[in-house]
Amino acid sequence: MTVYVDDMYRTEMGRFRHMKMSHMIADSTDELLAMADQIGLKRKWLQNAGTADEHFDIGMGLRAKAVAAGAVEVSMRELAMKCQARRSPP
Repeated sequence: MTVYVDDMYRTEMGRFRHMKMSHMIADSTDELLAMADQIGLKRKWLQNAGTADEHFDIGMGLRAKAVAAGAVEVSMRELAMKCQARRSPP
């Protein structure tokens, strides 16, 4: 099981006002929520809960905390492919 953070912050799409943002996903909801708890995210900020696209939007500070806690850095494309794979039946 793994938690992933993308590099959306490198794109214009990853800019929200003065912040640079990334997505954080995981192989399981439990692992995603455990990481959220560990880095100080509120669970109510989970987006698309219960779907293949569930994720948190995180700023650079929380992204750094997630990586320090073991999250794997991936490209936006890799993250999108992981979400797509979860939508497809095995």
